[in-house]
Amino acid sequence: MRIFLCLLFCVCCLFSFKTTTLAQVQHSGWLASFNTIKLNDKFSLHAEGQLRITDSVDQVQTILLRPGLNYHINKSLVITGGYAFIPNRRTIGNTANLLSEHRIWQQLVYNQKISTVSVAHRLRLEQRFIPKARLVGNELDTNGYDKAYRLRYFIRNIVPLVKQETFNRGWFVALQNEVFLNIGDKSAVNGRVFDQNRIYGAIGYRVSNKFDVEMGYLNQYSKTRSSFTNNHAFQIAFYRKF
Repeated sequence: MRIFLCLLFCVCCLFSFKTTTLAQVQHSGWLASFNTIKLNDKFSLHAEGQLRITDSVDQVQTILLRPGLNYHINKSLVITGGYAFIPNRRTIGNTANLLSEHRIWQQLVYNQKISTVSVAHRLRLEQRFIPKARLVGNELDTNGYDKAYRLRYFIRNIVPLVKQETFNRGWFVALQNEVFLNIGDKSAVNGRVFDQNRIYGAIGYRVSNKFDVEMGYLNQYSKTRSSFTNNHAFQIAFYRKF
């Protein structure tokens, strides 16, 4: 199973490279923290924060704050609803500023074990309020919002590199992929169903059954209105349970 997942990830990387050779290339750095705070046996809080820097590595590209409320149907199935606040760098001519997108989101997560591999499937629906950018003097400002809808499917695999009956400590490999699809009225986005794909591979260390840390490479392949963008991102991520 470990060999199969590694081969599948390599095939996806090769496919991504082949289909993005003519795309606009960017480089960036991502820092992420994913936290689950238990309230009782059925409810917990989702608290997520991300910071992304531009390809010049000297400016903030995106700040993402995503809180939510989890309901644990059982040990394998969790549904969540929440809100996201996302200041994102926008540019008109030579003027740039962080303009804030607002999102309402709902998701379903199904967790399973295949041999020693932990697999998570996530289906997320987003209602996006995307800021309209305008120039006011020498400043970039928001002039209302466009509404858009997006569906996302995510699969993540945790492959332990140590043999344990219960994996509570040690090194692991994380392999994941997520596809983003625009639904409904697409005029506020790229006009297409396909929005982007993110494939990611990382090496991580499980400090305890409540704390993981990992670092790896993420390829973000996005469709714009007129072309494609291929973003090569280095990511450090922390996963905590409280």
